[in-house]
Amino acid sequence: MAETQAETPAEAEATPSRWPTHAPKPKNKAGRDLPAAITTGVVLGALVIAAVWVGPVAWYPLVAVAVALAMWEVMTRLREAGYIQPRTLLIILGQAMLWLSVPYGTSGLVAGFAFTVLVVMFWGMFHRGRHSRPENYLRDTAVAIFVLAWIPLFGTFAAMISRITEAGVDGSAYIIAFMLCVVANDVGGYAAGVMFGSHPMAPAVSPNKSWEGFAGSLIAGVVTGVLVVSFLIHGPWWMGIVLGIALVICATMGDLVESQFKRELGIKDMSNLLPGHGGIMDRLDGMLPAAAATYILLTAISLMNGA
Repeated sequence: MAETQAETPAEAEATPSRWPTHAPKPKNKAGRDLPAAITTGVVLGALVIAAVWVGPVAWYPLVAVAVALAMWEVMTRLREAGYIQPRTLLIILGQAMLWLSVPYGTSGLVAGFAFTVLVVMFWGMFHRGRHSRPENYLRDTAVAIFVLAWIPLFGTFAAMISRITEAGVDGSAYIIAFMLCVVANDVGGYAAGVMFGSHPMAPAVSPNKSWEGFAGSLIAGVVTGVLVVSFLIHGPWWMGIVLGIALVICATMGDLVESQFKRELGIKDMSNLLPGHGGIMDRLDGMLPAAAATYILLTAISLMNGA
């Protein structure tokens, strides 16, 4: 009976293994300083949880600070790129838009936004004096209005989610529903994109955002949406599907909008305020438009519950 010869190291390396010995390798790199990103994420998560636990009294100030910092980042980057913007004035007026929603709801927000737009339109014409011709008036005015809609307008919708209290459901439950869907969107998209991403959604805008990542976000967002609507808000389960799809689409488009914004300015991150994450706006880019869609849908769900 012949003895079986032991394989040499070279032969063993060349011979394919009969059983898999390694997990599938990610197709893409994470692209972040993960220890710093995790630490920052834990701190931000703790702040959000504390604000949710306290309720609107803490949630509104948290959103207000985030909106102010995000506006400072964006307006600073615009100034560096040559845009003429009244940074301090816009931050103050953006805060007015948000805080007017406390006593007056959406009416206060709309009134504050309309007033701010009027101020921006007039400031652009006369900030150099009555006898000096304004330069790049249309460009700078349009960009200022874009920023006002992008950050304080959408951010105020995120704050007002805490004010939805119909059908016996506390406002904190609606905040939790929104945040859980946002986290599911981020985690699902991040994991699927890193592991399987190979087909870019919009390579000219954001080469790293893939259809596989979008599919992961969609699955996680829909599943989470159904769960939070069914068990937390006590609404019809199918509204959870609508909520999940709308939030993921808006969050994805928000990410692409910020990517194009940074591409046109020639920057990688809005700032370095958040180690491992970039700037405040690098975290809020998808959350802000998703907040507007979520406020509309959660309000509709609450009205259906009360009907």
